[in-house]
Amino acid sequence: METFTNPKQAPGQGQTWFPWPYVEGLTMAEASNELAFLATGAYGHPMLKQHGAPLRLAVPWKYGFKSIKSIVRFSFTEQRPKGYWEALQSSEYGFWANVNPAVSHPRWSQASEEVIGTGEHRPTLIFNGYGDYVAGIYKGMEASERLWA
Repeated sequence: METFTNPKQAPGQGQTWFPWPYVEGLTMAEASNELAFLATGAYGHPMLKQHGAPLRLAVPWKYGFKSIKSIVRFSFTEQRPKGYWEALQSSEYGFWANVNPAVSHPRWSQASEEVIGTGEHRPTLIFNGYGDYVAGIYKGMEASERLWA
């Protein structure tokens, strides 16, 4: 999936150190999982540009960095695609990053998370708590790719 590119409308895209356009990818198994969806609106209204119009991806077990906004193009490839953050910093944001609290990000622990608005910290659940629905997608992959060996 590829986002729109227009530095006049989105000034941050003028930053030359980021490889625009933003791209993100899922395997077909991930994309066809019942929890993954494309949003065209929110709260009964069409999606606003600042929230990702015309299409925004939601993949709840992958956290926010896989949730590409303002999608304008879809491509299908034979090989697993490399997403924006993986291309920028693969040691921090690999394709299966942020799914296992036992594997820390190089700069911080992922073992706990803050409950937004409460200040409360709780243990992070594998696959953001959706393991029963998605763990099967990743069975049979090499341990070096799985992050949750």
